[in-house]
Amino acid sequence: MRGHLAHWLALGFGAGLAPRAPGTVGTLWAWGSFIVIDRWLDAAGWAVLIALSLLAGQWAATRTAQHLGVADPGSIVWDEVVAFWIVLWLLTPAPWWAQLGAFALFRYFDAAKPGPVRWADGLFKPHAGQAIGWRQGAGILLDDLVAAGCTLLFIALWIRLWNS
Repeated sequence: MRGHLAHWLALGFGAGLAPRAPGTVGTLWAWGSFIVIDRWLDAAGWAVLIALSLLAGQWAATRTAQHLGVADPGSIVWDEVVAFWIVLWLLTPAPWWAQLGAFALFRYFDAAKPGPVRWADGLFKPHAGQAIGWRQGAGILLDDLVAAGCTLLFIALWIRLWNS
């Protein structure tokens, strides 16, 4: 992790080094950091932070995957961080139990990779012998962004049906 600045970011400042379930640990890190950062940011601030985090995340994920020699290492968790920030940003203000539900849904979509998440996950996988490049860095982020979209869609449908 100390070998390159990109590794610090891609590995979620160490969350991705968890021996078990690094994606879950990264998502928990995202939730905790959201609670802290949200005190200082308004909607526009979050939009800027998320946009910059996506750009920096693609760079960091690409470089870290290249250095590790693996197209989508499980230790890269910045994708979970930014994607779950988006979920929380659009869900907040919400009580803790709604955030917990969003956490569980996001983890389901990210880990099980149903339908569109599986499609997004495979979209930029390298072919045999192909070097890891910027497309793979984008792919590392994309499946988590789709998982975040699925989470938000599920919540929106739930609210719509519940209030009908």
